[in-house]
Amino acid sequence: MAGRDGPFCLVVNPAAGRGRSLRVLPEVTAVLDAAGAAYEVTESASLDHARQIAARAARLGHAVVAVGGDGLAGALSGVAAREGARYGIIPAGTGNDLARVLGIPGGAAAARVLTAGRERRVDLIGVGTAGRPETVVAGSVYLGIPSVAGEIANRARWLRGPAVYQVAALRALAGWAQAEFRVEISRTDHSHTGGGALVRDFAGYAVVVANSAYFGAGMKVAPHAEPDDGVLDVVIMRHGPRLAFIRTLLRIKNGSHLGLAQVSMDRGTEVTVTVGRDLPAAADGETLPWAAPLRSGTPLRVRALPGVLRALVPGG
Repeated sequence: MAGRDGPFCLVVNPAAGRGRSLRVLPEVTAVLDAAGAAYEVTESASLDHARQIAARAARLGHAVVAVGGDGLAGALSGVAAREGARYGIIPAGTGNDLARVLGIPGGAAAARVLTAGRERRVDLIGVGTAGRPETVVAGSVYLGIPSVAGEIANRARWLRGPAVYQVAALRALAGWAQAEFRVEISRTDHSHTGGGALVRDFAGYAVVVANSAYFGAGMKVAPHAEPDDGVLDVVIMRHGPRLAFIRTLLRIKNGSHLGLAQVSMDRGTEVTVTVGRDLPAAADGETLPWAAPLRSGTPLRVRALPGVLRALVPGG
């Protein structure tokens, strides 16, 4: 199987899950030792540092393994794809949405995926603005209340676990001012959308461009999204009474929010989002550093990168 070869470079975010990544390491390395797998463990000081570690390892032919949350998992997926390296996850963050959609369990079971799993070709997302290099992420790109809430959640010290995202969303809603969005979606024939282009102009709460069904620690924002279909799912949340957004928040856990009048979904291979006021743009649980905020009127370009990641996932 693809996951048996090694060696593995385990890149650890020591702050992930409030130290969960460090607590899970002994059981992970015990599994690797028992399997006779070669590996190295390196702690990262930042996402940029983690990318540097992963790039060096990938160029040596090592598999890149993210030990942390969705921010680290998304950042290292782009490095692994660029270098053609195999890629694994030991989920140890608050959200773990990429691991969830790929069926990767936690702890020792995740380590067994590295040694006895199979390789699956997975899509990623390229995101950027004119005049700057594209950033590669894994799960979703989003603007609006979710991106504002993400900043609140990442600063929070008074609440732990997945509930922090829902509480942060309510705090973001309390201070929300109406925003005007334009979403332009390119739809090619192979995306099963009939081809052509679509433009949506609306006042709204959020736009989520998703490669994965989940974001925000298990919220099923794009229930029909598949990480290997070459297509992005675009979820739009239009403006309405604040109670309408709260209703969306209550129903997003199981994906039934798509039945609400304020919510719609489209699909395409390339998406451009422009917003009428400054807002942060985020991906995989982290604000994009070059879009903090995205300036009013600046087009944010998002595109599907089909099959670029060699992900190690459970066999069978």
